[in-house]
Amino acid sequence: MNRSTTKPGGPALPRGLPGRIFHAWMALSALLVLVFIALPLATMLTAPTWEVLRKTLADKEVLDSVWLSMTTAATAAGIAFLFGTPLAYILARNAFPGKKLVESLVDLPIMIPHPVVGIALLSLTSPRIWFGQALQSMGIEFMGTRTGIVTVLVFVGMPFYINAAKSGIESIPTRLEKVSRSLGAGAGATFFRITLPLCWRYMLVGMIMCMARAISEFGAIIIVAYHPMIAPVLMYERFTAYGLKFSQPVAVILILVSMLFFLLLRTLSLPKEKE
Repeated sequence: MNRSTTKPGGPALPRGLPGRIFHAWMALSALLVLVFIALPLATMLTAPTWEVLRKTLADKEVLDSVWLSMTTAATAAGIAFLFGTPLAYILARNAFPGKKLVESLVDLPIMIPHPVVGIALLSLTSPRIWFGQALQSMGIEFMGTRTGIVTVLVFVGMPFYINAAKSGIESIPTRLEKVSRSLGAGAGATFFRITLPLCWRYMLVGMIMCMARAISEFGAIIIVAYHPMIAPVLMYERFTAYGLKFSQPVAVILILVSMLFFLLLRTLSLPKEKE
C-alpha cells in the first residue's frame, strides 16, 4: 500500500519523495564540489607537455623555490607546534575573563587580507621603531630573508594549528588528567604522559593545516620577501614575464609535491585499525 503525506493546503505527496530529494541533493552537491575542485587542477596538470615539464624539473631555480616553500612551511609548522601548544592547552582547559577575546585574536590572521599581514610585519620590524632597532642590533634581518618568510608563514598558519590542537585537548576527558595528578604526577608529567599521547593526531593534523596554509601564502610574502623566491612568487613572476605556459609547470610540480607530502602525513595521522 502506498503511503502519502498531505501538506496543509496542498496535494498529497508520497512519503518516500522527501527522502529521495534529500539524497539526490546530497549526491549532486557532493559531485559538483568534487568536480569544481578537481577539474581546474586536472586541467593544469595535463596542460604542460612532457618536454616542458622535463625542462622545468631540471631548472635549478624552480627546484630551489619549491624546496624553499616546503622547508619554510615545515619550519613554520614546527614553530606553531612548539609555541602554539601551550596556548591551545590553556584555551581548552581554562575559563577566564577575556577568553573569547583571546580566541578571536587567535583567529584574526585568518580573516586579515594577506598584504595587510606583510605591511603590519614590516611596520613592526622597521628600524624606525624600538623593536626593529633591537632586531638590527642582534643582527636579525627581516625583509628579503628566510627569517622574514618563516615569520609570515607562522603568523598566517598558527591559528590552524592552535584550533586543531585545542579541539584535540578538549576531546580528552579531564578526569584522566585529574587521576594522573591525584597519583602524584605533576602538571608537566601529566601533559606528556596523558594529554599529548591521546591528542597527538589532532596536533599532527593541525601541523598539516598550518603547513598547507603556509605553502599557499603569497600576498604577504611578496611584500616582505620577493627574494628569495618561494614557489608561488616564482609562478607569479613567470606568469607576468612569460605568460601561462611558463607558469603552469611550476604549479604542477608544487601540486604534486604537496599532494604526496600531505597524503603521507594524512596516512600517518589516521588511527590504526584494531585487530
